[in-house]
Amino acid sequence: MTAIPAAQPTGAHRGRRAANRRSGPPEDAPRWERPALAAVLVLATVLYSWGIGHAALHPFYGAAIRSMSESWRAFFFGGLDASGSISIDKLPGAFWPDAVSVWIFGPHTWAAALPQVVEGVLTVWLLHRIVRAWAGPFAALIAALTLTLTPVTVVLNRATIPDTALTLLLVAAAGALQKALRTERLLPLLTCGIWVGLAFQTKMLQAWLVLPVFALVYQLAAPGAPLKRALRVLLSGAVALAVSCSWVLIAWVTPAADRPYLDGTTDNDPFALVFGYNGLSRFSSDSTAFGAVAGTAASRTTGNTGWDMLINHTIGPQIAWFLPLAVLAAVLGVVWRAGQPRTDPQRAGFVLWGGWLAVHALVFSSSNGNHAYYTAVIAPALAALAGGGLALFRSEYEAKHESAQEAKYQSVQVGEPEAGGRRHMVLTAAIVLTAAWALVLDWPTRFVSWLLPVAVMLALCAAVGLWTRGPRTSPRMVHAALAAGIAATLVVPAGWALSSLNPLYAGASTSPTAGPVGNAYHGGAHHHAPRGVGLDQPSARDTALLDYLTTHRHGEKYLLATQAAYTAEPLLRAKSEPVLVMGGFTGSTPFPTAQQLGSLVTAHQLRYALLTTQRPTTPATTWVKAHCTRIRPTAYGRRTGGSFTLYDCSPQR
Repeated sequence: MTAIPAAQPTGAHRGRRAANRRSGPPEDAPRWERPALAAVLVLATVLYSWGIGHAALHPFYGAAIRSMSESWRAFFFGGLDASGSISIDKLPGAFWPDAVSVWIFGPHTWAAALPQVVEGVLTVWLLHRIVRAWAGPFAALIAALTLTLTPVTVVLNRATIPDTALTLLLVAAAGALQKALRTERLLPLLTCGIWVGLAFQTKMLQAWLVLPVFALVYQLAAPGAPLKRALRVLLSGAVALAVSCSWVLIAWVTPAADRPYLDGTTDNDPFALVFGYNGLSRFSSDSTAFGAVAGTAASRTTGNTGWDMLINHTIGPQIAWFLPLAVLAAVLGVVWRAGQPRTDPQRAGFVLWGGWLAVHALVFSSSNGNHAYYTAVIAPALAALAGGGLALFRSEYEAKHESAQEAKYQSVQVGEPEAGGRRHMVLTAAIVLTAAWALVLDWPTRFVSWLLPVAVMLALCAAVGLWTRGPRTSPRMVHAALAAGIAATLVVPAGWALSSLNPLYAGASTSPTAGPVGNAYHGGAHHHAPRGVGLDQPSARDTALLDYLTTHRHGEKYLLATQAAYTAEPLLRAKSEPVLVMGGFTGSTPFPTAQQLGSLVTAHQLRYALLTTQRPTTPATTWVKAHCTRIRPTAYGRRTGGSFTLYDCSPQR
């Protein structure tokens, strides 16, 4: 008796199954998902918190964080000193969590850096959730791992710089938008606007760069009539605008005497701070536009701009490891799903993350200059596209070989076109391309040259294993080849990321970068790691100066006045005292005036002033030199004054 073979799927069944695989993420969580996600989150926590007790805090922001933790006035308005005489030159939102942490745990370096670590890990977790809902667990794991190992993300999440909070809030906004597309509910879209508005509180106009992309995606892919979609977009935009401008409006209506002078402005106008100093001046040759103080070398960077800024020798190794893969995924993700319904969520995801990447790249390339850490905001887009792209390419690869396997049981017409064409080849090509691109980025420095052969061998193993797959190939062999390919794409950027655990390769506290790039690395004498900047860790020189000022203080409101924040920063980080910072961050902000300074001295509110040759002369510093007495450096523990000079301005009693 001849055995009857089991019924095999027909061509129609096969087509439907392949289409279902490509149409969306599976509902059931695979067994490996939770352990894998937990491992990624643990890895992110270790990388971001390594050496947190000696984290190199940003000198300016670190001083403000300690001051904000001591006073509600300084906290809400971002006062640079505890009295809140002058603000920082940014909105304070990004530093509120840091100040709360220092208020709770005390003035410790790790307390100031802890919120950055939490924000970084939350971003990884949130991106995983968003990508999983869009493209499935495989894509989500790749995206989370890619974001975790992005070098600029690792160095930034140990620094007190606003971009970490900005990135987290914008990723949350993208998740809300995705939910609005999926559910057709208005509330998630309004929530998206709220998240963007909160992101504005961290880094102002940069938060708005995603708004055109979000509006386009919703208009293209959301269910409902065009007019309904347009009205909802306008309503969400109004919410984003209202939340964005809330602090600015509060500062605007608050009397000048009841809040700090707003640094970076010539007229103490919050709109000038946001739209001038931190807005138009970043793109205009006239840096004093819209009431802004002229930028200086201390407040502006002039490098890393132009069309190739993402791939130059400094920024490329920080962020661009998955750039070719992301671009390929964004293009093919849209092209391959051209025949799907307008509301296709997979295509909308590629448009969302691809638009996020494109808009930021365009703006960065056309600005006056960028710090390398600015690019951290595009890391989620690159990670999401890498994960979503590899998942898409894998589904086409699996569909091809599944069709070949089932074709043994079917009678296929001669000349019938192969479903999907050569799409199955893209998975292998994408892995090889990404590994080859890693060689290009690392080649100028050959920093992790010992990892380059590892990446090449892993890529070759993946290519051979995937390319030679046959009907009798074990699924485990295919999975091993795919794992080797993923490892090939990650191993070199992981080497750069891990290098930042050594302070020598973590960049300066004002511009964190991974690896042997940037001014902080090349400017170090004999390549010694830069000295960390921490809270409550004064040098012997600063301690002697603080002891002198405290001993000779007799009821004055201010411990001293300093020329620019550069002079005040180490004193404010060491001890929370009212310090009158003349000229703000750049030293050029017209506060206080010479008349205001004289009135404070006459009223016995101020006695000492510390000037420096490293910042520009202002009417206030001219008044000090004309009316105050220079104090010998030996009186406050210094052999020579160096670039600093202490003056006694006490009037004759």
